[in-house]
Amino acid sequence: MFLPLLKRRNPGLLGTAARFHREGILPANCYAIDLDAVERNARTISAEAQRLGLKAFAMTKQIGRNRDASRVIAQAGITHSVGVDLECAIAASAGGLASGHLGHLVQIPRHQADIAAALEPLYWTVFNQVKAKEAAEANRRRGREQDLLARIIAPGDRFYPGHEGGFDAESIVEVADSLDRLDGARFAGVVTFPATLFDRERGTVAPTPNLTTLERAADALRKAGRTDIEINAPGTTSTAMLARLAESGATQVEPGHGLTGTTPWHAVEDLVEEPAIAYISEVSHLWNDRAYVFGGGLYPDPVLPGVETEAIVITDPDSGIHDAPTLRVEMPAADAIDYYCRIPIGDERRVASGNTVIFGFRPQVFVTRGLTAGISGLSTGTPRVEGIWSANGSAPLTLSDARPLSSTLDR
Repeated sequence: MFLPLLKRRNPGLLGTAARFHREGILPANCYAIDLDAVERNARTISAEAQRLGLKAFAMTKQIGRNRDASRVIAQAGITHSVGVDLECAIAASAGGLASGHLGHLVQIPRHQADIAAALEPLYWTVFNQVKAKEAAEANRRRGREQDLLARIIAPGDRFYPGHEGGFDAESIVEVADSLDRLDGARFAGVVTFPATLFDRERGTVAPTPNLTTLERAADALRKAGRTDIEINAPGTTSTAMLARLAESGATQVEPGHGLTGTTPWHAVEDLVEEPAIAYISEVSHLWNDRAYVFGGGLYPDPVLPGVETEAIVITDPDSGIHDAPTLRVEMPAADAIDYYCRIPIGDERRVASGNTVIFGFRPQVFVTRGLTAGISGLSTGTPRVEGIWSANGSAPLTLSDARPLSSTLDR
């Protein structure tokens, strides 16, 4: 559903990505990221967050923890990241983003607490006393005191399956006191996810019961005499949501898809952020009136189920993006490995092996086998690929990493 948005608001990214793939600069199974647009989006979010007194932490998992994107996000004023897990925090740090928040959504494994403490995060989320003690002891060994956020939960709160866990929100005052007693840590505030969600029927973003839970917890803490309470409220974060979150008491926000203009809200309304990412692949072969397209980074979006996927197939390199056919895609089933997707070609007989194929959908690159490539200079007409990275933010393996094997077999 983001392909028409890209064609309308960022055709330069599509055209350049198609040319770079045709010239062998971009490989198949690669997400092309418009770094100029990401920087503009980050600058807009950062300015509004600063106006409202909010701390903004960048979530980079969706874009494969791309180091070049991290660099331009930091240049735009969002200088710290939120690491959805420890690996995410390390990758963002490699790209120049300091560690703003870790431990949420994924807690830090006990034997890796010292690694996490070495990043010196501003905030560290814990779900229970055991994890709080591990965080405190790791920071005590480094001679520092760590600000802890307590993940809280109340009856009626909404969580994605597998995301559950946290302290009882009704006991937050006692929880805060217990965290303050730890040597190497102190209580700093509360966190949940998701605080807001996209409402498909209304076509906008609305608060979840979790946001009310945060507000009630903060009120109980204030009545107990606590001040300067941090309230971390992530979920479908864009510039348009920040004022509403600030009004609800939030002090920390965590834009992810907002940085690439790909929240569900962006699909139905032109928000200030520009679409800045597309998936590039190519036709492998034809079989029974279908084109088989290389996968690896195909991501059926569980937040927007039932939405039909389309792709542009570049059958004529001399034609523009708007002249290329847009065809329906048969995405792999959720329980299948995405070696390929299939495109019924029908009467579109121009499709051939090697054709560039461009998709536009909401990515979660870090859970795929996809590559990422940041493209700079699109806004000045001098585009170049800054680097190609694996889905986890590391340099991809090359032939030089392979060990030569004997060409003879033992008989």
